[in-house]
Amino acid sequence: MITKDKKSFFSRDLSWLSFNARVLEEAANEEIPLLERIKFLAIYSSNLDEFYRVRIPVLMALKEIKKKNTLNNLPIKKGILKKAKKVIEQQLGQFGAIIQQRIVPALRHSNVQLIYNECIPPVIVQQTKEFFFNVLASYLEIVYPNEASFFPKNNQLYLAVRLQNTTNSPLAIINIPSDIISRFFTISENNIQYIVFLEDILKQHLTHIFTDELVGAYTFKVTRDAEIDLQDEYTGDIAEEIEKLISLRDYGMATRFLYQPDIPEDTLNMLIKTLQIEHSSHMAGGFYHNLSDFFKFPVDREEWKYPPFIPNQFVPSFHTLFEEVLKKDVLLHTPYDSYNTVLRFFNEGVINPHVAEIYTTMYRVAADSRIMYALINAAKNGKKVAVLVELKARFDEANNIKWAKRMKDAGIQIIYSLPTLKVHAKIALIKFKQENAKHVALLSTGNLNEHTAKTYTDHTLLTSHINITKELDVLFTYLQNKVPLLKRPAIIFDHLLVAQFNLLPTFIDLIENEIKSAQQGHAAAIILKLNNLEEEVLIQKLYDASKLGVKIKIIVRSICRLKPGIPGLSTNIEVSRIVDRFLEHGRIFIFHNRGDEKVFLGSSDWMNRNIYRRIEVCFPIYNTILKEEIKQIVQLQLMDDIAAVHLDENMNNIHIQPSNYIRSQLAIHQLVQNKHSISPNIT
Repeated sequence: MITKDKKSFFSRDLSWLSFNARVLEEAANEEIPLLERIKFLAIYSSNLDEFYRVRIPVLMALKEIKKKNTLNNLPIKKGILKKAKKVIEQQLGQFGAIIQQRIVPALRHSNVQLIYNECIPPVIVQQTKEFFFNVLASYLEIVYPNEASFFPKNNQLYLAVRLQNTTNSPLAIINIPSDIISRFFTISENNIQYIVFLEDILKQHLTHIFTDELVGAYTFKVTRDAEIDLQDEYTGDIAEEIEKLISLRDYGMATRFLYQPDIPEDTLNMLIKTLQIEHSSHMAGGFYHNLSDFFKFPVDREEWKYPPFIPNQFVPSFHTLFEEVLKKDVLLHTPYDSYNTVLRFFNEGVINPHVAEIYTTMYRVAADSRIMYALINAAKNGKKVAVLVELKARFDEANNIKWAKRMKDAGIQIIYSLPTLKVHAKIALIKFKQENAKHVALLSTGNLNEHTAKTYTDHTLLTSHINITKELDVLFTYLQNKVPLLKRPAIIFDHLLVAQFNLLPTFIDLIENEIKSAQQGHAAAIILKLNNLEEEVLIQKLYDASKLGVKIKIIVRSICRLKPGIPGLSTNIEVSRIVDRFLEHGRIFIFHNRGDEKVFLGSSDWMNRNIYRRIEVCFPIYNTILKEEIKQIVQLQLMDDIAAVHLDENMNNIHIQPSNYIRSQLAIHQLVQNKHSISPNIT
């Protein structure tokens, strides 16, 4: 039995904040093009908003449970919410300093003047006045709220205006309509491009709105709980129910009240009481909120961007891609390889007269997904098409419902997952009409989304391996039958690792195998590349392996609860983190196995949700050439001393003194360009 000491694990939430700190570092990195640094500020801000919508509600709930738990025996770490707020306050201070001390001066050096916490220059006052009357005023809603009349929308920007000597309420609230028009007003004057925030223009012209005496105007926003709570026992129309829950999302519990730091205390208290948000997390932010709007920063200079990226175009050796896959496995590494090959895989399924059936999963797809259009046309062409649509993919629920309706109207069989279970696997199976014909399959670490594939690093296997396609067929049959987990059949997977069936015990066995090798004096090693590492049983097994001499190297992007380099616990474990141009998204698992490496790719992180509450698929790479290719990619990432940092025993991101001068994403791009990712199939 595995015993777990809570002191052996980092906090999940503080670890995630450590990752977001690493994102913030890129915004300060002057080696990165200026617009890309501004984009990293937007990423940081967007990440933090999601943290407040998803994780802070959990921490707030745990805090209340802890208060009510008189026996005090719940395994709830003390003070995480307080510590998280402190870390966020420190990071927001760094965020503001980066903008004011680095970004704004760099822009001005090139005649771009971002007006940030300063008066609008006289030279453009007239233009901003015209913009206010001609454009901005059209979208303003002015309210004098009482405690029951005003409900701030989620993440909407507002201006709280304090008035005196008034017959109305001493407090007025005005929306800042950045959800309708651009957050930034831009004008060129005397060869200088000026960029002004909407709220600064609004503040400057408040005297045209209020005849009362103005005391001050202060920005604020409210962030709300985004979780959709679908009851486990729900048996109705799941799509209809989730649509209802989505419509309520903007009315969820307030989790953060962010306000301008110089707001007077009496005005702040009046605002809190008026908004009825006494129990939310109150935080003084910067003078500007919602800086994820920097994604749409109104400057377009090529010299301030990363150089153009040209992916490798895969060209089949045979007449069609299917012919290629029936003879040889194809392994793609997007975005280094073009995603067009994945699109072609589905397109050939549409037009190939020998195709009888197409099965796939849908988790996060593009709003204008070419893959979904292909499936619709395949159904119209008389093929049987079945799609497992995951309606519970957070923030993609509405898009998935839209596509599910379209596909259902086209005659596609739509399968929804059970309320208690998400299907996160990224798989597809195409079956041919001929009796005893081999089928073709797609298995990926990433979503079937041609847009995110341009910026997320992932790996996709196209194969006709008979055992893999057979097991995918079994899995799709199980998903179609929608059998509750407690009643699931005793399905045996010998090749695929499927969460809720064999994934967890197989990973434990693979770690145990390395432990046995080390105990017998053989070389023993594990290399993992994950987005998140949280699940305590697997982490404890890694600790056990480390204690007995197994060398473990982990590349983790975000959450890492494992503490590396602790004497007597994790001396043999090294953890690194890569943040660069592309978002690291692929999951790779390599076990030394006495020199006959076992290599898996897949959709599953080592998190509680992946292991216990989702259907995930990890898949083996059998061919030695493809194994070597994956190993080369991982070795380049382990050697990265430009974009990588080491995670220390205190959760700090430790920068590496360059010696190899390897930036792994550039090196992998070069590797993919030099190699043709095809190998003979194994049947």
